Amino acid sequence: MTPTPWRLDRQISVAMLVALALQAAAALMWAGRASARIDEMQTRLNAQAPVAERLARLEEQALAARASLARIEARLD
Repeated sequence: MTPTPWRLDRQISVAMLVALALQAAAALMWAGRASARIDEMQTRLNAQAPVAERLARLEEQALAARASLARIEARLD
């Protein structure tokens, strides 16, 4: 018994074509939504950049104030 060679059948059912088209459309819609979410997150990140910088400055000022308070308390003791 010899194995039969592998070959393609040229007949594709309409259901297969419809299923393939629906899968392609779903993939494109998913990619579009993902791109929109990425764009929205980038916009939010750009809007929050100045706030993050101000927060970092405030944290440094709080650390300096704590250090000054510690020095004042040490002199009072």
